Amino acid sequence: MKCYLFCKDLILFVFQLFAFFYLASGNLASEKRILLEFKSSVSDPSGVLSSWNSSNNPNHCSWFGVSCNSRSQVISITIPGGCHEVSEGNFAQPCSCSSKLSKFPFYGFGLRRSACSKGKLVGNLSPLVGKLTELRVLSLAFNDIGGEIPLELWGLQNLEELDLEGNSLTGKLPNEFVGLRNLRVLNLGFNELEGEIPGSFSRFVDLEVLNLAGNNLKGSMPSYVGSFHKLKGLYLSNNQLNGPMLENFGSNCRHLEYLDLSWNFLVGSIPSSLGNCPQLRTLLLFSNMLDGVIPNELGQLHKLEILDVSRNNLSGLIPMELGNCAQLSVLVLSNLFEPVLSEQSSSEELSFRLPLATTDEYNHFRGSIPMRITTLPKLKVLWVPRANLEGKLARNWSGCENLEMVNLAQNRFSGEIFGVFNGCKKLQHLDLSSNRLTGELDDKLPIPCMTLFDISGNLMSGLIPKFNQSVCPGFSSLSYGLLQTRDPAFVYLSFFAYKTRHAMIFPFSGSKAVLIHNFGGNSFSGSLPGLPVVPTRLEKQIDYAFLAGGNKLTGSFPGSLFGNCNKLHGLIADVSKNRLSGHIPFGIGAICRSLRYLDVSENQITGLIPRSFGYLKSLVFLDLSRNKLRGPVPEALHQLKYLKHISLASNNLTGSIPSSFAQLRSLEVLDLSSNSLSGEIPQGLLDLRNLTSLQLNNNKFSGEIPSGFSNLKSLSMLEVSSNDLSGSLPLNGNAVNHTGVRKKPLLHSHRVFSLSVRSAETTFTGSSQIGAASPSSNTIDDQSLDSIEIASIASASAIVSVLLVLVILFFYTRKWVPMSRVQVSETREITAFVDIGVPLTYEAIVQATGNFSAGKCIGNGGFGATYKAEIAPGTLVAVKRLAVGRFQGVQQFHAEVKTLETMRHPNLVTLIGYHASETEMFLIYNYLSGGNLENFIKVRSTRAVDWKIIHKIASDVSHALAYLHDQCNPKVLHRDVKPSNILLDDDCNAYLSDFGLSRLLGTSETHATTGVAGTFGYVAPEYAMTCRVSEKADVYSYGVVLLELISDKKALDPSFSSHANGFNIVSWACMMLRQGQAKDVFTARLWDSGPHDHLVELLHLAITCTVDSLSARPTMRQVVRRLKRIQPSSVR
Repeated sequence: MKCYLFCKDLILFVFQLFAFFYLASGNLASEKRILLEFKSSVSDPSGVLSSWNSSNNPNHCSWFGVSCNSRSQVISITIPGGCHEVSEGNFAQPCSCSSKLSKFPFYGFGLRRSACSKGKLVGNLSPLVGKLTELRVLSLAFNDIGGEIPLELWGLQNLEELDLEGNSLTGKLPNEFVGLRNLRVLNLGFNELEGEIPGSFSRFVDLEVLNLAGNNLKGSMPSYVGSFHKLKGLYLSNNQLNGPMLENFGSNCRHLEYLDLSWNFLVGSIPSSLGNCPQLRTLLLFSNMLDGVIPNELGQLHKLEILDVSRNNLSGLIPMELGNCAQLSVLVLSNLFEPVLSEQSSSEELSFRLPLATTDEYNHFRGSIPMRITTLPKLKVLWVPRANLEGKLARNWSGCENLEMVNLAQNRFSGEIFGVFNGCKKLQHLDLSSNRLTGELDDKLPIPCMTLFDISGNLMSGLIPKFNQSVCPGFSSLSYGLLQTRDPAFVYLSFFAYKTRHAMIFPFSGSKAVLIHNFGGNSFSGSLPGLPVVPTRLEKQIDYAFLAGGNKLTGSFPGSLFGNCNKLHGLIADVSKNRLSGHIPFGIGAICRSLRYLDVSENQITGLIPRSFGYLKSLVFLDLSRNKLRGPVPEALHQLKYLKHISLASNNLTGSIPSSFAQLRSLEVLDLSSNSLSGEIPQGLLDLRNLTSLQLNNNKFSGEIPSGFSNLKSLSMLEVSSNDLSGSLPLNGNAVNHTGVRKKPLLHSHRVFSLSVRSAETTFTGSSQIGAASPSSNTIDDQSLDSIEIASIASASAIVSVLLVLVILFFYTRKWVPMSRVQVSETREITAFVDIGVPLTYEAIVQATGNFSAGKCIGNGGFGATYKAEIAPGTLVAVKRLAVGRFQGVQQFHAEVKTLETMRHPNLVTLIGYHASETEMFLIYNYLSGGNLENFIKVRSTRAVDWKIIHKIASDVSHALAYLHDQCNPKVLHRDVKPSNILLDDDCNAYLSDFGLSRLLGTSETHATTGVAGTFGYVAPEYAMTCRVSEKADVYSYGVVLLELISDKKALDPSFSSHANGFNIVSWACMMLRQGQAKDVFTARLWDSGPHDHLVELLHLAITCTVDSLSARPTMRQVVRRLKRIQPSSVR
């Protein structure tokens, strides 16, 4: 019996043991199948998963990236993309970079981590991974896995770390799921996720790292984030989050070390409760819409290392309590460089994709920088440009032994720098430009050791000394290229150094090491010094920029400046606008072979231009204008194959243009104006396909103007006036043609000519008319008239004038009023600026407009009505008839139009001519067949209007306004920017009209008090309320136009009537953005066609243009640059 029972128990045990092993082997086989299924769902071109082979390697726990527990159950899959290499045994092995991928990344400036392109898995994530029930870690960062995150993954009960950073995942985050209760790390940064951060994430009570940066998430920050008491890193940057920051951060943030909320649309103030986060090391809040002051409580963060609050709307004093942050190494309070998305490779190499332009930021503080900040012992970077700071420059920098970079430019600091920074031995970058500093430079200042020293635009005087430094503590180019570091402070150093270099217009050679020393725009005197560079640096083959223009330097050129030139890789030299004299050395080509940029304009240089300039093989830019040079233009210049800019204007040069200039195939600008050059314009100039500007005016050239200029598609300025030339001026096919003016003429006008309508015959007055029709036998040659004829003509004119006055008085006393302005008998003269191939007469204009009939009217603006006129078969122009009396008189009108004629830009309509008398005034423009933007917006639903067209129109108008504001002197305000004043051609190129008809501003930005011009709905609030106008009023109007362009709303849309009084398109767009409904601002077709991130950025730009604060609005130049950053890839 006992034997029976024993055998029974033994059999039962064996059966259970067999069942256990059977089930275990089944589970192991199942997990192996899941892994193989995962392998089959992705493409593996680099063989990363080559070890995942059940035939050659049946033990799945030994496969690359797989870890198991003691029961051979998979607990970890870790395969970071690009962080491995395939060994000779064909097994992937982790490389050194994989150990460097911290759970706590640094995303400053929109910088992102990434991996090399090789070794990435491509495909979708298999849902079967959700059946690996013991899985603790799933890390597939920096691969190319797309599609949605399988819902099965959200059901894993034991998962502690989910890291899918840097893939291409799409879709929304789930609102409901049952797993992940033990999750500690959730890293979904830099994917393409959309929607809002769901409330379901509140279950992650043990979360230590939450990284959702670099997606398309909208909505506000969820309140539950403030209750994650174990949270160490929170990364929500580079999304579309709006609303205020959480006030409850301080209640549960005792473990928080990294907080990055940058590059969102957060509003409100910075919570003072952040001061209750004792472990906080990095605080990044830049590029939001935060306002108010920097809380004093941030001074309680004794472990804080990085603080960046730039590019917001902050104000008030800089709190001295920040001086309590003894570990602070980077303090950025304002920043003129816009962050851009870029990548940080898995080997921690950093690179920055720089837009062609940068935009401004808008923090405006009061007061100065507290001394407790300037004496912080570990401070490396202090960056506070254009922040409205003022007062005496701090003289106590006693703790600056670690200081490497200081930027206090474009503030209002006063005082002297003598002896201030002498103890800062590591200082590499010092920018104090555009302040009010006085005094002299100290020869102990370590300028020779600085990568950048900029004191330009101050009130400094004295000599540029010979500095004492002969040895620097260490050479650093501030890593203008790639970096090998994970130190955030060094990332800032590199970023600012790189941006500073690439913001310069100078043609650097490409050397990684660039030194820039800028002394310009002061009152320095004495002779040119030797290059202030430490000799040991000359051995590094650096590029060096010495900028000292706009001072009072005297003596001969180049003096000692080129002493070490040939040891440099490239030299940039600007000593323009000084008092230098003497001759240019005949051997300059041997003295400074590395010269790439030379500007000696506006000095008193005499003598000849040496032929040895032809040996400067690296020269890209040469400006010797406004000196006293004589003799011929050296033919040897044709040897300079990299030369892009030659300006020899306003000298005493003689001879002809060398025909060999046709070999300067890189040449973009050639300015030989205001000399005594003669001969014909060489036909070889037509071979310069890159030429954008050719100025030959005010010389003695003769012969025919070469007709082939019309083939130079890049040519935007051709000035040949005041010569003895004949023939027609080519307009590159962009002026009036047989089908009317369809595009903007790119060429500068050649000579003003007048057509006087006194009889049926047309006579030309003035000197020789280039581009006009050949004068008839009635043409008056003013050089052939003797004194008697002149006297006779003058007497006759006087008699006619007296008779005309008597006739007018007669009709006036009879109280007779003509039925039409055009019926008054008077001299009717048209002044033309551009030859359109047919005569322009007063009668022709009146006839072509049907006596300015309503049937010919194509638009009404604030200054008058516009009419379509076909003055000859196929020749169309637009005539703007102005309200007589709007100007104070004819003489003032002539003065205004004379200024208008000088305004030439590819995105401005072309002023062809005008008429002005006491009873009639009109302007003649090129006709654009595409209509205006107002009609375009109305009918766009009937045509395909995609992102590319919208961006093109926005960019064209921004360029036109930037030209009026920044390149016209005095600057020009439009004051009536609206869709009906923006014209289009058949290709949707945009042209701004009605410009320059308002009052012109001087070079200072004094706000003239004037009557309010403009159209209700587009007028800036400060302009409407105070009648005080600045260029920022145009920026506001432009922002309203942008909002109309991207939406289906008008500036004062009837649908806004349900809201409060004063509600307009700006109020509506701001409301939609705050509510997380940015998508609903756009037309459905535009949203579906365009890249959503770029569209939202355009919306953000439009709202920024329309903020109430003038200082917070960008300039149009900044708008241009910002649009350049988001331009469609096909036009880059």
